[in-house]
Amino acid sequence: MQGLADFRVVDFSSGIAGSYCTKLLADAGADVVKVEPAQGDPLRRWSASGADPGAQDGALFRFLHQNKRSVTGLPDDDAILELVASADLVVEGFRCGEIDPAAWCDRFPGLVVLSITPFGRGGPWDGRPATEFTIQAGCGSIGTRGLAGQEPFQAGGRTTEWVGGTFASVAALAALHRARRSGHGEQVDFSLHEVMTIAGTNYMDLVSRVLGVGPPAEGPLPATVETPSIETTRDGYVGFCTNTPQQFSDFLVMIERTDLADDADLAFIAGRTARYDEWTAIVRTWTETKTTAEVIELASLLRIPVAPICNGETVQQHEQLVARGVFREDPTGSFVHPRPPYRIDDREAPAFRPAPRLGEHDGRIESRTPSRAVPHGAAELPLAGVRILDLTAWWAGPSATHMLAALGADVVHVESTRRPDGMRMVGGMFASLHSEWWEASHFFLAANANKRGLAIDLTDPRGIEAMERLIRRSDAVFDNFTPRVLDGFGLTWERIHELNPGAIFVRMPAFGLSGPWRDNTGFAQTMEQLTGLAWLTGHRDDQPRIQRGPCDPLSGMHAAFAFLVALQERATRGRGVHVECTMVEGALNAAAEQLVEFSAYGNLLEREGNRSPGAAPQGLYACRGHDPTTSPRWLALSVEDERQWRALVEVLGRPAWATESALDGRAGRRAAHDALDAKLSSWLSTREREEALKVLLDAGVPAAPVADPRACSEDPQMSARGFYETSDHPVLGSLPVPTVPFRYASVERWMRAPAPTLGQHNHEVLREVAGMDDDTIAALAQAGVIGTRPDGA
Repeated sequence: MQGLADFRVVDFSSGIAGSYCTKLLADAGADVVKVEPAQGDPLRRWSASGADPGAQDGALFRFLHQNKRSVTGLPDDDAILELVASADLVVEGFRCGEIDPAAWCDRFPGLVVLSITPFGRGGPWDGRPATEFTIQAGCGSIGTRGLAGQEPFQAGGRTTEWVGGTFASVAALAALHRARRSGHGEQVDFSLHEVMTIAGTNYMDLVSRVLGVGPPAEGPLPATVETPSIETTRDGYVGFCTNTPQQFSDFLVMIERTDLADDADLAFIAGRTARYDEWTAIVRTWTETKTTAEVIELASLLRIPVAPICNGETVQQHEQLVARGVFREDPTGSFVHPRPPYRIDDREAPAFRPAPRLGEHDGRIESRTPSRAVPHGAAELPLAGVRILDLTAWWAGPSATHMLAALGADVVHVESTRRPDGMRMVGGMFASLHSEWWEASHFFLAANANKRGLAIDLTDPRGIEAMERLIRRSDAVFDNFTPRVLDGFGLTWERIHELNPGAIFVRMPAFGLSGPWRDNTGFAQTMEQLTGLAWLTGHRDDQPRIQRGPCDPLSGMHAAFAFLVALQERATRGRGVHVECTMVEGALNAAAEQLVEFSAYGNLLEREGNRSPGAAPQGLYACRGHDPTTSPRWLALSVEDERQWRALVEVLGRPAWATESALDGRAGRRAAHDALDAKLSSWLSTREREEALKVLLDAGVPAAPVADPRACSEDPQMSARGFYETSDHPVLGSLPVPTVPFRYASVERWMRAPAPTLGQHNHEVLREVAGMDDDTIAALAQAGVIGTRPDGA
């Protein structure tokens, strides 16, 4: 696999987001040169469990920096500027004012500069102190997650950074694709705050708009937990999700409570949430009589999404992951990690090279002149001229093709009137407000903008014939069903390659195309349960809880990245390629720190609620007027380093307890966390939240309100950056819809068209792309092979 072998990346970033972004590029063959200050990236000494890595660098650093090289220097050093001049891509995350990315783009025409920062560059929050925790709070993610009347909680495991690195890799590689073709470089301004708005809020702002109530200024947060979800068994925990009415009906069969089938409340998640204690007791009366293995066997037979609740130790024994050979040993032989989450033509990635020692390649980087075309013409969107058939459903697959559509691809989203996209049918919750309720799903509206819609019945031979005509005229086909679905239609890789030798086939099965779980159904919740992400989410005195969402766009961005690598591969080989990008292996990469930490040091990471290994003190604190049921006033505060701690002490007025030497260093403060929480709770309980927030931020202490996720579009930073753009939908009218979490300097607006209504572009696509005449298309409509309303609606 040649992949990205012709690209050089210069990486100034530190932390997980930039490191994972460039790891994906390095694993695909790019020459990644990490530039570090003389003291090195702090991640070199990091261990989430506090383990001493000894003479070696920390295991997480070594995982993230395999296949890279390291030099030391500063951005304005002559040698480093020469390195920048040799690069195709520069990745940086400097604080506001430390460098000027636009100046680099001007100085080195054709260069792509990716800036990964908490809030993006520009806007009122540029330069605001932030941590993973305060980003989750400030974007509304924490406000979605919790039990009624109790303290909400973060998504564990630094999810924002892992998801952010995946999104950033797509933003950068798409710009590289265009730069190599047209000579036009790009300044990519990337916001972690916007990433978690997408991945962690379930588009609740858009729900409010569809409901016609607008973003609320007051009232309780919409924090809930899903149910059925993680439940206790005779020997541990098991995880479910029931995203469709059929899955819930089958769940009632499994727990032997079909008598509840006519209970209108329990048929919907809102009703089960309102009767949470009663419903949970019903479920656990059954699950606690079975072992986890017994429950998984029964649920799998009924095709109910199910998984064990794994952690950094037990995930290594999961039969599907073992059968597929997912785990790899670090080149030093000192820990285990997951392989990259995609495969091209069923080939393994090249052998991993060990992470570099600090400055190992000083003076040893070869001179190079980037291979760029002379800039010509207007700077088109990177994927202009690329056509994709999108045979995906729900959120993971559509999120991949949504990103590619935003980047310029002509994406045709394929469903049918007999079986519309499952995420479209979530619009049923708005049936009392909208007669065409299947057009009202907030998830569908957000994840399918800029696409065309085709509703065609693939169970009819005429539908298959039309689909094969479309495949002949497309660059790629995307699919995220279980393998048996497209195989049953005869749309195998062999058939697609026969129809169109240049086509790229991207398959996104939950568990992969092989292994004992090959045909199991899986959703984002399943991945969080199985890979360990749920293990780290939830309060310390509570059970594991799912994160509720991030694994869908995470899976989607891994697939979008793999597609962009496949485009380069196709250009090299002169033929199409087959891409397998499994949902579970993408989630496992985002959960890799648990696996790495346990296999390297024998330490099992555990839930910490709203605390984190990298910060102390950290938590949610109630401010004046707080009432968790009617008027929550949570303030998130997070102190990562000594400078921030000293600033907090000054804000507190230098009380004697805060100046004790035992609190010097994060380890000391973590040991005293309960006492610190009590002091901070007392101090904040007498202060207005906005007043306390301003004082803390002005002093350089990371803090944020726990924002209401239903009001994201009114966020002043996102408004300044234009993250939400107006969509003029033919059924729902004008709506603010989130776009992508980065700005291209060359792109004024990402939204070109709203999500399509069901079958909106049937005639247009079949005539323009498939080459059918009007009479043939009319006959298909008359026969019900194509249509514009769900059957029975």
